[in-house]
Amino acid sequence: MALQLLALRFLLVLVPLLAAQGQEERDPKVQGVPWETETCQRPQWDSRLQLAPDQENYKKNEEVVLSCIDGFQPPFTHIKCSSEVQSISHGKPVYREVWRGRNSRSDWIRIRSNVECIELLQVVSESLEISSTSIKLNWTCRLPDACEHMRATCRLAAPSSPPCEAEEVEGEEMLHGKEGTLTCPPLQPYTVYSVTISLPPSTILFSWLVRTEEGVPDKPEKLWLDPNKGSLSWEPLPSCKGEIIGYQLNITTRSAQDGGFLEMERLRLSSSVTEHPLPQHSPGNSYVVAIQGVTAVGAGAAARWEFRTNSSDTPHPLDTGCRSIRDISPSHGTAVLPLRPIARPPEATREHQLIVAVAHNGTALESTCSGEPQPLNASQQPDTYVAAVLNLTGPTDFVLGNGTHRQGYHNAALQPGWDYVVLLRHVHRSQQAEKFTCVCYSFSLVAGLHPSPWHGTVIGMVVLLVLLLLSAGILWFVLSRKRKSSPSKAKEDN
Repeated sequence: MALQLLALRFLLVLVPLLAAQGQEERDPKVQGVPWETETCQRPQWDSRLQLAPDQENYKKNEEVVLSCIDGFQPPFTHIKCSSEVQSISHGKPVYREVWRGRNSRSDWIRIRSNVECIELLQVVSESLEISSTSIKLNWTCRLPDACEHMRATCRLAAPSSPPCEAEEVEGEEMLHGKEGTLTCPPLQPYTVYSVTISLPPSTILFSWLVRTEEGVPDKPEKLWLDPNKGSLSWEPLPSCKGEIIGYQLNITTRSAQDGGFLEMERLRLSSSVTEHPLPQHSPGNSYVVAIQGVTAVGAGAAARWEFRTNSSDTPHPLDTGCRSIRDISPSHGTAVLPLRPIARPPEATREHQLIVAVAHNGTALESTCSGEPQPLNASQQPDTYVAAVLNLTGPTDFVLGNGTHRQGYHNAALQPGWDYVVLLRHVHRSQQAEKFTCVCYSFSLVAGLHPSPWHGTVIGMVVLLVLLLLSAGILWFVLSRKRKSSPSKAKEDN
């Protein structure tokens, strides 16, 4: 009986308390949302987000579509308003407003952070590789599910026009996965391309205008000679593969009177220059001209012409004959060269190099004249070396191969049985030009191949003596025949 009375008193106290708790739950100052609330306020997320429908309040469980501007993507494309229990107060649940987003598996999950427009595709600028014929870049997709059907294209940014005509790039590349590398097909140098990565039907994720690097220019096509002025002219090159910063002009001249004389000029001319006079213009001289366009990358292919000044329309082969040497000694490994100065009086220096080459033909002769030969290396026998450096002021006979050492150069003995070409070279350099002038001598260090003058005299005397004896024999034979025929004729007359 006492226990029943105690329970009744407890219930009498609990009922007013529960009533008071119900009044607290309806107090607007209490945190949380009553379960009776059927709407949610528009979420205060990224201002770039676009909601459809666009409203201030949304009903519970009403699906809302999220989107962003091109190139950006929300982490959820569909969201809906909901509520969940925040806490229990006085035995009753306190609700609060929440938003849920649908993931790639179509599951609705609680959104626990601020929703922002995410840049869907990221391209690392440091990974961009540009050459004269290709463009390469690394890409990363921050939302792989949204990048399933990405396409990449490389196109000419503008239609090409003569004289610089570039071919359009064909095809497109499908991009898959979370990250990868995009490589454009073979491209034209110094040309602007548009690199685009997009999602169908028309969402542009990435677009960039890129100019490929410069390349070397094409070789010049038109060059002609003005016979009246003795000058070369050429058509200027267009800047199709790179900005033309100048021309490299190489002129090889051989004298009509002396085949052993060779002059080579290497000139660096401005891009505005399209004419240059020929050196030592005289009738009959042979010329080989090579011209190259130059960009920041380097010189392009050389256009080459070969002609004589008295007939510029008809090419003639160059006379590659060198001056011969007769005073040689195979047993001593020496040859005497009759040298004459090449430098003219206005030249600042009279220094001449004596270059020895083994078994060179005419083409190698040009590269030897304009090359950079080194002194003789004691550990090996090179094909080409500098035997001496001379300060020539007048004619002199130089003994090649006498074994002397001067100014770091070794005038080594020549090898019997070898064929030699020796160049006496004078070099003049300026800021815009290099001129190599060479006189070549050729001989074979073989005994008896080039006899000395007294050998020729003896042989000539022997030949003359043989002819005299032969003539005397013929005369004796004729006279003897006449003597025999004279008695027979007298008898017939009688």
